[in-house]
Amino acid sequence: MSEIADVLEAIESLSAKGERMALATIVAVRGSTYRRPGARLLVPEDGAPIGNISGGCLEGDVADMARIVMDEGRARLAGWDLTADDDAVWGLGLGCNGAIEVFIEPADRAAEVANALRTALEDEHPICVVVVLESDAPDVAPGSRVVVRFDGEVQGSLGSPAADIEAVAAARELLAAERSEIRLFTGGVKAFVEVLEPPLRLLICGAGHDAIPLVRTAAVLGWNAIVADDRPAFLTDERYPGAHAFVALDDPDDVAEAAPIDGRTFVVVMTHNFLKDKAYLRSLLGSPAPYIAMLGPAARTQRLLMELSDEGVVVTDEQRARIHGPAGLDLGSEGPEEIAGAIVAEIVAVKRGRGGGFLRERPGPIHDRPRPGTEARVAG
Repeated sequence: MSEIADVLEAIESLSAKGERMALATIVAVRGSTYRRPGARLLVPEDGAPIGNISGGCLEGDVADMARIVMDEGRARLAGWDLTADDDAVWGLGLGCNGAIEVFIEPADRAAEVANALRTALEDEHPICVVVVLESDAPDVAPGSRVVVRFDGEVQGSLGSPAADIEAVAAARELLAAERSEIRLFTGGVKAFVEVLEPPLRLLICGAGHDAIPLVRTAAVLGWNAIVADDRPAFLTDERYPGAHAFVALDDPDDVAEAAPIDGRTFVVVMTHNFLKDKAYLRSLLGSPAPYIAMLGPAARTQRLLMELSDEGVVVTDEQRARIHGPAGLDLGSEGPEEIAGAIVAEIVAVKRGRGGGFLRERPGPIHDRPRPGTEARVAG
């Protein structure tokens, strides 16, 4: 189970019991920080916090603030600046060199967040939540929310028609860009416009033994792994306990029609059977999948493409760019477990638009910076 799923499950469980809690969400960062906007920490009244917002640097301080929020029953925006180099100032040796802004909400608001997260998880479509952090407008209160679904449906209100119009426009813009950021609206309304993405969908074509660690690794990351094969006897929960679903095929050529494939579906073809791999690839070329990985050496993938071309299949440059064969990053992987790790790492790199090299050789910052003009002031 992924971290966000752990937080979601805990919110729902505590809410059902009527127990007090507070939810802390990173809404802005500056400099080098361990987590990025959207990371969450759930603080129950009793028991240990669930989630992670700083790798251990700030969880205790945030938990203390969360208990104040529980007592007051109102949301707070708080900031921590970790850029001080002098341990005499902090006495902690935090190991970070940045600042973060955290929005902390009481139980009822945490339940609203859980509902939005559950919608994104179950519908498998991104949604955008606009939450007010601070406001000078008397009719717009911190914690007020607007939820905008992928299909355009709008739920909730910030309390002001003018603020709602701006919030919905910002939500639709950032849904299209798949990006979250803080925005300032008319009336001194400061809001976190957060795009909540559903789990990545990983379609594995081929239910061989080496697909088992790939499914297991995907499940640990909270991805929805779907295994497709024309051998139904291999598609079992016992064999793949972490699989989200199975697709039993009459023929590998049917995979693009039978399996759920969209623009956020990443595909790995791994049957080790040349003719079946060719059939899968033939079907997948016309799909919207942004990533199609082929196991085996580059020469094998090239031969697959040449035979498809000889059979009259036109492979465009755009389709060829989506094919990754051999699959995975160049880690020197040996064995199914390491190969699964290399494939998962490559998927993350492709999704984030990165090259997958050594971070020490990266000339810029580790994380992408906000667009100029969208950085929020981080209290400190």
